[in-house]
Amino acid sequence: MPYAFVDGTRLYYEDHGAGRPLVFLHGWGTSGRVWDGQTADLRADHRVITVDWRGCGRSDRPATGYTIAGITHDILEFVDALALDEPVLIGSSIAGAFTVEAALAAPDKIGAIVPVDAGLHHFSGMRESMDRLLAELRADRAGTLADFVPHWYRPGADTATIDRTVRELLESTRRIDRLVVDQADYDPRGRLGRVRVPTTFLHGELDTEVPLAIPRECASLIPGARLTVIEGAGHMSQQDQPERFNRALRAALHQTAPAPAAP
Repeated sequence: MPYAFVDGTRLYYEDHGAGRPLVFLHGWGTSGRVWDGQTADLRADHRVITVDWRGCGRSDRPATGYTIAGITHDILEFVDALALDEPVLIGSSIAGAFTVEAALAAPDKIGAIVPVDAGLHHFSGMRESMDRLLAELRADRAGTLADFVPHWYRPGADTATIDRTVRELLESTRRIDRLVVDQADYDPRGRLGRVRVPTTFLHGELDTEVPLAIPRECASLIPGARLTVIEGAGHMSQQDQPERFNRALRAALHQTAPAPAAP
């Protein structure tokens, strides 16, 4: 199985196809498997890379590093480890923040970013709610996740997909809960005007975790950024409506494609 070594931590990844590199980043506690529907489609004409970030999936579970800044650092080191040339970073939910921070920290390394159903500043100031969630997770992790995760999906979503997501969260280290605390203090709006890489937000029409007002505001703060709404999709829009999502992502990739080299 392929692993990249980042700061002494093994990150599991899968690498398929050839062409413009796309790095898919999953959300809180899941794994690269949430992008199976995108890998199957896009590998035909792109290099598609999914990675399990620290603490999740088949990657190592070190004791530290579970912050937005820490995982962003991992991602940039991962890009270097694979010698990727200006990849597109596509990040679901909290991983949308990783893509934004990577673009701010190393714009010369990143070709474009696509935050997907990204909360960004939505949870800022919600410390009381976050503390309550953490207390519920400590008291009954399995039961809390069984109640929480179905809301990530559209009404009528496949129960097998929801059950698999819950299992992935239960298998991830509990240290990822530190990201819940980190989100309560995270608000990048004052820095979004400095994002200089092409940016497209993709967001589920039916997302009840993050309202559409959030990506609309963030897109308005980033020069040239766009927002595409995925009809009939919830917070996990890439799984809820994979065909619609893939069409929207392909359109975003087309809009952000680098200009052909001069003859």
